[in-house]
Amino acid sequence: MKVLLNILGWSVGVLLLLQLIQIEIPKPPEATPADEIKAPKEVMSILKRSCYDCHSNHTRMPWYGNISPLSIGVHSNIKNGRKWLNFSIFNKYDEKKKQKIYKGIVDALNIRKMPPPEYLLFHKDARLNKKELQLLQDWASKFIKED
Repeated sequence: MKVLLNILGWSVGVLLLLQLIQIEIPKPPEATPADEIKAPKEVMSILKRSCYDCHSNHTRMPWYGNISPLSIGVHSNIKNGRKWLNFSIFNKYDEKKKQKIYKGIVDALNIRKMPPPEYLLFHKDARLNKKELQLLQDWASKFIKED
């Protein structure tokens, strides 16, 4: 029993010390409403519900987003998500970058890579049904130019 209490005490201590480690999300780039992606209403609704937390300047930080060690993963996903695609500055991207994004959207949806499974654990409303998946794929596909 003493060993179990010792392990529990050390575990709580380590978790408390982890709270001292705070990962910063880089400040989002300056953006105006004109910089934001333009899409049909139903597409925008899906993007805002399922993608914007990691791929825009409009992140809704979850309750666990500031609790280590979970915060490390959350902040990393947001940082990397914005780096690859930020819908808030989409119209600032050049055509080459936009083509890469549209192709990436179609590919990620085909293999159900986005939204990521770990995100869906805590965000049930971000799940995409077959109709929504097809709508996003059709929308993105319209913009892909064949080389």
